[in-house]
Amino acid sequence: MSLDEPRRKPHERLAEMLSDDLGRVDALIRERMASEHAPRIPEVTAHLVEAGGKRLRPMLTLASARMCGYDGPYHVHLAATVEFIHTATLLHDDVVDESRKRRGRPTANLLWDNKSSVLVGDYLFARAFQLMTETGNLRVLRILSDAAATIAEGEVLQLTVAQNLSTTEDTYLKVVRGKTAALFSAATEVGGVIAGRPDDEVRALFDYGDALGIAFQIVDDLLDYWGSDATGKNVGDDFRERKLTLPLIKAVAAGDAEERTFWTRVIAKGDQQEGDLDHALTLMNRHGALEATRQDALAWAGKAKSAMTSLPPSEMRDLLIDLNDYVVARVS
Repeated sequence: MSLDEPRRKPHERLAEMLSDDLGRVDALIRERMASEHAPRIPEVTAHLVEAGGKRLRPMLTLASARMCGYDGPYHVHLAATVEFIHTATLLHDDVVDESRKRRGRPTANLLWDNKSSVLVGDYLFARAFQLMTETGNLRVLRILSDAAATIAEGEVLQLTVAQNLSTTEDTYLKVVRGKTAALFSAATEVGGVIAGRPDDEVRALFDYGDALGIAFQIVDDLLDYWGSDATGKNVGDDFRERKLTLPLIKAVAAGDAEERTFWTRVIAKGDQQEGDLDHALTLMNRHGALEATRQDALAWAGKAKSAMTSLPPSEMRDLLIDLNDYVVARVS
């Protein structure tokens, strides 16, 4: 271990340990995002795939497979599958949200058009299913296809409750489990399945990914109000987009009639004025909504850590625990 290593972030150390496999995943992604008849497909896909990002989800698959002792070739297929599913959902999300930027760059729907983004997203979903079937493992096919369906359900649920001030924390959790945690848990679970590990270990991997994904999303939502360069968003983006994330849901539930009138104007009706974000932050702090959200993130991180520590000790296991701790360290 070098003297600099303690200062490096867990996902960077994980990427280094998995560098050979990640190279194979990237090569497979480039190969499968090609299209002989529709050159726009690789153009749109490359714009998003090559925009950066930590490749966290495919790394979870590679790491869990290696931790479980897998020595075959198909963890690469599964990691590429996970990344294709993730990229497809991003393309679709940007259309639904009418987004103009992602990872600091113009979105594909802005550079091309909504139709191209939707159809290329569909193509990537199809490629994902081709990749997972090549493993010949029906169990991983079920896990990843279930995850794809759950992601879609989460997105539709989020759409149906948008700007609804009656949205509860339970509903928020269902949305987060769908749009974020479902792919995290599938990514870790399939690593154990492809390695042929016992059911209790596979379940622990699922539980780790599920809790990690929930903590990850809660932290991301919290940082929208606390501010962080890590999210690539401006403070208050979710407020301006009238998203009912956990800090806002907690503040609305604790508010009085006067506060409810404010939330109705700025979120339900979308009539936002100068100073409204500052007032929203004042209300959140008055009711301890931001701190309560932070405690929820820490609790889910604790569940992820507990699940991972139930698995046999290894360097990779400890690094995944460090990764979990790093996710919530941004708000600790």
